[in-house]
Amino acid sequence: MAAVTAAAVSLRSSTTTPSCSSKAAAASPSHSHCGFPRTAAAGRRHGLRIRAQAVSTDASAPPEPVKEKKVSKKQEEGVVTNKYRPKEPYVGKCLLNTKITADDAPGETWHMVFATDGEVPYKEGQSIGVVADGLDKNGKPHKLRLYSIASSALGDFGDSKTVSLCVKRLVYTNDQGEVVKGVCSNFLCDLKPGADVNITGPVGKEMLMPKDPNATIIMLATGTGIAPFRSFLWKMFFEKYEDYKFNGLGWLFLGVPTSSSLLYKEEFGKMKAKAPENFRVDYAISREETNAEGQKMYIQTKMAEYKDELWELLKKDNTYVYMCGLKGMEKGIDEIMIPLAAKEGIDWLDYRKQLKKSEQWNVEVY
Repeated sequence: MAAVTAAAVSLRSSTTTPSCSSKAAAASPSHSHCGFPRTAAAGRRHGLRIRAQAVSTDASAPPEPVKEKKVSKKQEEGVVTNKYRPKEPYVGKCLLNTKITADDAPGETWHMVFATDGEVPYKEGQSIGVVADGLDKNGKPHKLRLYSIASSALGDFGDSKTVSLCVKRLVYTNDQGEVVKGVCSNFLCDLKPGADVNITGPVGKEMLMPKDPNATIIMLATGTGIAPFRSFLWKMFFEKYEDYKFNGLGWLFLGVPTSSSLLYKEEFGKMKAKAPENFRVDYAISREETNAEGQKMYIQTKMAEYKDELWELLKKDNTYVYMCGLKGMEKGIDEIMIPLAAKEGIDWLDYRKQLKKSEQWNVEVY
């Protein structure tokens, strides 16, 4: 996999791609994969607004109330959703399927690339659905499972004709002592190149990237929750566009159980070397690292080391937080931020709601 992605990176980083503004740019119905005193600056969090005044034909009638239309801060232009549905999926073809965790890692994670011939247009941050082959125990088709897309809109090969996923094989023992295998994850991890895949979607707007090329983008991921952020980071650091050049700060926090579970580490290392002033990455390896107090190094534990810096960033209008992975992550972050905000007389939970409303707090967890 390292050789394949290295080749793709080499090709992509040396080629100028066309503007993606005209292009139609990971979790399930169970997704696998992930009161503040308002100052003038903070008040702008709600984004630009367009005012439209209705005109009345009756001169004596009171004026109609002003209507406001919110303009999204995200890259929503050209977004396509639900082009393909379970009853009429797109039949893609597996081009590549490679295990990207070491043999001694606790569980297997695979990176896979599917050919779409450009028929499944998506944006960074969207998801696709997969319907596993075969029938369930009731003789019905398997249920759709959603996965965050792990490739940029141009795809791993830069031609907008592929889509990639990052999937962990689900295997566990139930209360009866039986080994249970997740239907869709095992179907995907066992795919061989050339095999057909029933794809639905694309879906989702929650995790779309911000428009602002000067934004600070804080990405929080556990395990395969890295998928949408790989798509972000390829666009930010490996690709060239006529209408987009990232000049802000991308800061990734990735939590995994062991160093053998780290995903895409070589790619992130190349990004750091290429743009040291624009990219930061911090790993939280829970079974191998502890903090100064001897606590296991979860993602919120790692973030606590930078809590003051993070709080200052979160007070800026152009800072965006994206979170993908295990649900408990958000609670841990709240525990860091509540006392920091309280020092300034700010209720963190209310402030977080305001960030959410202004599209600066984006969460996809399971």
